Amino acid sequence: MTQLPRSSGVLLHPTSLCGGHGVGDLGPSARLFVDRLALARQRWWQVLPLNPSDYLGSPYSATSAMAMSPILCDLGDLVERGWLKASELPDDVPGRVAFDRVTSTKDAAMRLAFGRTPPVLKGFGEFRERQTAWLSNWALFSALRVRHGGDWRQWPAEIVRRDEAALQAARSDLADEIRFAEFSQWILHAQWTALRQYARSQGVGIIGDMPIFVAMDSADVWSEREIFKVDEHGNASVVAGVPPDYFSPTGQKWGNPVYRWDVLASKDYSFWRDRIGAVRECCDLVRIDHFRGFEAYWEVPAEAPTAEIGVWRPGPGVEFFKWVERAFGEVPFIAEDLGMITDAVHRLRDRCHLPGMKVMQFGFDGDPNHPFLPHRYPEHCVAYTGTHDNDTTLGWFRSAGEDVQRNVREYLMAADGGIVWPLIEALLASAAALTIVPFQDLYELGNDARLNLPGTSSLQNWSWRMTPDQLGD
Repeated sequence: MTQLPRSSGVLLHPTSLCGGHGVGDLGPSARLFVDRLALARQRWWQVLPLNPSDYLGSPYSATSAMAMSPILCDLGDLVERGWLKASELPDDVPGRVAFDRVTSTKDAAMRLAFGRTPPVLKGFGEFRERQTAWLSNWALFSALRVRHGGDWRQWPAEIVRRDEAALQAARSDLADEIRFAEFSQWILHAQWTALRQYARSQGVGIIGDMPIFVAMDSADVWSEREIFKVDEHGNASVVAGVPPDYFSPTGQKWGNPVYRWDVLASKDYSFWRDRIGAVRECCDLVRIDHFRGFEAYWEVPAEAPTAEIGVWRPGPGVEFFKWVERAFGEVPFIAEDLGMITDAVHRLRDRCHLPGMKVMQFGFDGDPNHPFLPHRYPEHCVAYTGTHDNDTTLGWFRSAGEDVQRNVREYLMAADGGIVWPLIEALLASAAALTIVPFQDLYELGNDARLNLPGTSSLQNWSWRMTPDQLGD
């Protein structure tokens, strides 16, 4: 990868925007946010995965690694196309996102619009053909979820085992529902493409996010279970996670199925070809979440209550990234190399010439040469005050012990007063080529604006949204 140009940007997932009928979306607020970034001379907008989230709103537990989340749909666009009336739009409820409600209301509005579309939609057929590698499986999976509900492993046995006669019958029986799923993805991709082009016109690039693992209850595992360590019924004896670390004393048992890397290699990594191709269409830079899993990943017994008991298994290593280079040429990745990182992970990152991540909040344990202190950052890295998994900088500082608070003030030579902007300024003054600041830190917001607390399943996670006045200036 070529050296990143020295630049900065803001981390904000689209669902955290204001407006959008109860959840931030790809509509006017997104464009206004791009305008504000450009006005502030910011080069980058970093987002989280754009895929369909789980019922708690986590974009890291998506029902598809390729599809986009329908709750991001700009319903105003459907009004402009003449498929909805303004009076039919759901109320724009301010405050935190209620994912169950917005999922229902957006789905109802999109179905209403779908029922009014003309028989021939310009560009729809071309989209279906271009995206057929993943879209056909996703659309059938989505239609079957509407018919049978819940986890695909609880569907009728012939559908679970993907009996071809049963699938053909389902395609015929659910033809309208399948077309609706395809229509929804067409609209979402069109809206995202327009937004991305607008951002480019304003000099703003998009940094996307690609989790290494996929959710068990996903179209990916249902349709390609031979590349995962699951049996014919979708049951797994081992799942992915991480051992105890900064975020959790008992580790994190994610529950994602782990890959059969040997099978993936025998298929010329076709699944990853589709994934990387999809994210490259959407983004200019891509953060690879849990990069260390490509060197070695933590495999946890499925029945274990926590991730404390597990074993490290080798990942595909440098051979995978050599394949990426052969398949795509230069791919602009950022390696999320946080957590329990070994020299072997660093060697893999450096051999692939990928920038790693530095998170300032981790640097104040008293070691004057801690690698996460800004004066230690190399040029080829991406530096953050915090990520989506951290508390806001103000929330972190307030909850830190007296020793950490003293270390921060001594480092900044700030005896009293505000602490967030001096930390941001220290980050921007570092050698790091690229610096990213979460939106919440720009407004010095506290703990109540935290986006996610890892290892928990709280309705508060992922639900924070900005207020309209915070986008006003």
